[in-house]
Amino acid sequence: MEFTEAYKQTGPCCFSPDGRYLAVAVDYRLVVRDVVSLKVVQLFSCVDKISFLDWAPDSEYILCGLYKRPMVQAWSLSQPDWTCKIDEGPAGIAYARWSPDSRHILTTSEFQLRLTVWSLVNTACVHVQWPKHASRGVSFTKDGKFAAICTRRDCKDYVNLLSCHSWEIMSVFAVDTVDLAGVEWSPDDSAIVVWDSLLEYKVLIYSPDGRCLFKYLAYESGLGVKTVAWSPCGQFLAVGSYDQAVRTLNHLTWKTFAEFTHAASIRNPTNAAIFKEVDDPWQLDMSELCLSEGFSRNMQGNGAENGTEGGSRVKYAVMDAPITLPSQKPVTDKPNPKQGIGMLSWSSDSHYFFTRNDNMPTALWIWDICRLDLAAVLVQKDPIRAAAWDPNCPRLVFCTESPHLYMWTPSGACCVNIPLPNFRVVDLKWNSDGTCLLLKDRDSFCCAAIVSPLPEEEEADQSDVTSEDE
Repeated sequence: MEFTEAYKQTGPCCFSPDGRYLAVAVDYRLVVRDVVSLKVVQLFSCVDKISFLDWAPDSEYILCGLYKRPMVQAWSLSQPDWTCKIDEGPAGIAYARWSPDSRHILTTSEFQLRLTVWSLVNTACVHVQWPKHASRGVSFTKDGKFAAICTRRDCKDYVNLLSCHSWEIMSVFAVDTVDLAGVEWSPDDSAIVVWDSLLEYKVLIYSPDGRCLFKYLAYESGLGVKTVAWSPCGQFLAVGSYDQAVRTLNHLTWKTFAEFTHAASIRNPTNAAIFKEVDDPWQLDMSELCLSEGFSRNMQGNGAENGTEGGSRVKYAVMDAPITLPSQKPVTDKPNPKQGIGMLSWSSDSHYFFTRNDNMPTALWIWDICRLDLAAVLVQKDPIRAAAWDPNCPRLVFCTESPHLYMWTPSGACCVNIPLPNFRVVDLKWNSDGTCLLLKDRDSFCCAAIVSPLPEEEEADQSDVTSEDE
């Protein structure tokens, strides 16, 4: 891999949808850089510190959430002198997002009093009363024609279908939830999934006209749904829950066809590849060199200065079953226990999906939906912070707030040592075409590009799990 130098950031960073630009928040300034050269393309000054960034789908406008004000500012990349300010006054702004047409901004007020649709074309606005959530509870169809907005009134949850052309409410239907947690259109726009809060396991599939197609309850007692994700192909719906299992539903009958459990021990027989992160110490043999004592000490300590702490690197060791995974016992007297499927995401080809069981935070599980089996388990030294699939191929990259980057493909896994001093990756994102990877530290960021061939393109005898310097 090739890495750029580190640049300052104090807030959110995100790629434009077309993959050409990178927006970075630096205090109250919005810095827009070219992805290839990282040269500054535009520089905008907001009236307060930037808390949130969101690109318009057409990559023409950028939205900045200044939630301390509370206020939203929008900027145009092609018209630097143009700006838009949205101030909700005492109602405040809890969240803001773009509409699919890139010409409307949706804001949700504090305490979910109302959701407002602001037009950038004619300054008109439309209100939807009592939205259920601030950042959740809104989903758009893939063709951008309709929006599903969840509301709650008289102790009952509803789904409102709005036209994204006129923003008129086309229909409203009640949903059979106690406390609706989320809503999502299917990738083919033929169905809407809603799920209940963690206090009750309930997943409901609705048609756009409000008919309930299927109601799924895996169990009745215990905490319920934690994560829900459609496969990109739209044929599978994965539901992760607090009982440390993922259940997948098919799009034809909406019934479950597989259940993937996360046991603390992996035993034979298993077809899964098990990778464990271990130290790969390296030493400089300078016994035969005539070097001063001070220079020798500097060379020995140079590894830590270059992000390879303690003069050591890391690599993956292939383990055999049986193996016991590190786990934590959830705290039972506090809300939102660290237990269950906290991370779940599908590969772009819908062949694999990964999970992280929150009471085993150092283990990443990769499942093969075609074989309905566990494909790999990667056991890290530190808890997994973020993970993302390559948008073009089944390649997974993840981080653990360490000076290393980790990759997995169906042919193997590897560790990459980041050659930047004191750089620990806490978050990462791919751009839309998969040519660039954004890596975030606490107060800086860098970009990385994969220049080596994929493991499946290498010879079989060269696909051993190794560590890389760059």
